[in-house]
Parts: sequence; C-alpha cells; structure tokens
Amino acid sequence: MAFQLLLNLAIAFAWMLLMRDLSVSGFLVGLLIGLLLMTLMRRFFPKPFYPRKVWACIKLFALLLKELVVSSFSVIGQIIKPKLTFTPGIFAYETELNSGWEVTLLCGLLNLTPGTLLLEVSPDEKTLYIHAMHIQEAHGVEKHIRETFEKAIMEVTRS
Repeated sequence: MAFQLLLNLAIAFAWMLLMRDLSVSGFLVGLLIGLLLMTLMRRFFPKPFYPRKVWACIKLFALLLKELVVSSFSVIGQIIKPKLTFTPGIFAYETELNSGWEVTLLCGLLNLTPGTLLLEVSPDEKTLYIHAMHIQEAHGVEKHIRETFEKAIMEVTRS
C-alpha cells in the first residue's frame, strides 16, 4: 500500500512539473491521473489497491466521530437528569481481533467513547474487561462493538 501511495504521489509531482503548474489544482489533477494509471495497471501490484484502505480509514474515523457524538449526548442526558438511572458494571468481552495492533486500536476507540472504559486485557489478548455505564445492556454493547468497531478495524488492517 505504501509503495502504491508513493507511486501515485510521484506521478502527481511529475505531472505538476511537466505541465509547469505548481498549484494545488495541478497537484490534484496529477493525483487523479496517477490514480487512473494505477487503476489500469493494478493487476501488476501484488497487494490490494490502496484507495480501498484509504476509504476504510475514512469510514473508521467517521464511525469514531459518530460514536463520540451519540455517546456524549447519552452521558449528558444522564448527567442532567435529577435522578441517576444507570447501573454501571464490568463485563468480559471476547474479541475476534488477532494482532496486538488491532486490539490496541480497539482499546483506544473504546476509551475515547464516553460511557465505556477498558480496564484490562487478558494475557492472550482475546478477552477485554470493559466498564460500561449501563451493565444491563452488556450484550447489546458487545454486539455493537463487534458490528461497528471490530468490523471497521478489520477492514483497515486486513486485506
């Protein structure tokens, strides 16, 4: 993926120099021409085409932003209520992620989301102990984590 990205950037800069257009628009045109050339020759690259990974990273970032907004409003709603109606607790979550990098990314995303906090990771990196604001919804939280964060992380880190 890194080679493909560098090659696309090199094509864009070469286009800028050949056209004598050192502007942002000249760079963007060169980037698009490089992307088109690389699309035509993508079967010669051993790894998957890099725009898929870039798009997966953008989707993961958008998911994080969405989860931050939704969970922040949930926490604010609990704070401004006159009576606390949540029951915090800890539950064990079995992850399907394999590498330490994937588990670390999931831990960071969980800690950034208000209402959840990762407490510990088992030595085999398969079980995460998570503190949640609503322990009655632990099964729903597990399903939500698996369908959103884990799925997005696997799109980014795996081919």
